[in-house]
Amino acid sequence: MVILITSCNKNKWQPLFNGENLDNWEKYVGTPLWGLDSLADSATPENVFSVVDKDGEKLIRIAGYVNGSLATRDTFANYQLQLIFKWGDNVYTQLNSGLLYHSSGDFGKAMGTWMASIECQLMNERMGDTYLMDNTYCETKVIEAANGRGYMYSKDGELKKFGRGFNGSGIQKAVDAKIPVGEWNTVELYSVGRTTVHVINGKVTMVNTNTGKIEDDAIIPISSGRIQIQSEGSELFIKSIQVKPLKEIPAELFQDNVEE
Repeated sequence: MVILITSCNKNKWQPLFNGENLDNWEKYVGTPLWGLDSLADSATPENVFSVVDKDGEKLIRIAGYVNGSLATRDTFANYQLQLIFKWGDNVYTQLNSGLLYHSSGDFGKAMGTWMASIECQLMNERMGDTYLMDNTYCETKVIEAANGRGYMYSKDGELKKFGRGFNGSGIQKAVDAKIPVGEWNTVELYSVGRTTVHVINGKVTMVNTNTGKIEDDAIIPISSGRIQIQSEGSELFIKSIQVKPLKEIPAELFQDNVEE
């Protein structure tokens, strides 16, 4: 089912977490974390992804000690998504997760665990980056990264192609928008047509255009898909995840990196 704008849900937030359980999500446990095979042996979908009572509210808990995917059953197009999360105390490799969108196909296609998708990186030091999982593709305005490795988004940069056979699978964020560990992060994803914008804690970190997938050396347009959240190295808690229909991306998000 593809969720599109309709007269009855226009401009209304649709919670993806009902505050009680994960019945409207699909859970998948994938590969072990590097060097931590023993932790994966006891992993089940139920203990990796759960709803817990913490500090007087019900939260989604993602354990993080094995690679895994928490995926919506529905497919979304033309929407704004808001995710509010914070890191837990248990860190197995690093503070790492990802918000994967335009997801399709089978679990395990990307890195042995996830569906093919485009990632809004949640890793603490790279929050807001783009990473193209499996055969996905985009075009992004970039400049050479300050660290000399690859490219970073810039609204005044040169439009380049990314994905297999192009300029790599990763694009670095324009600004560092992370906040102190233990505080709630607000991540927003705007997706209309083949354009997506990552906004981290009120700051625009990325604008991707012409999203697609590479098949037989051809670019196939994609503008919709399921949403996945990763288990990938660290415990995290989700307070809220919700979407609402969007006709167009606000023009100000294409300007300087603004704070909402």
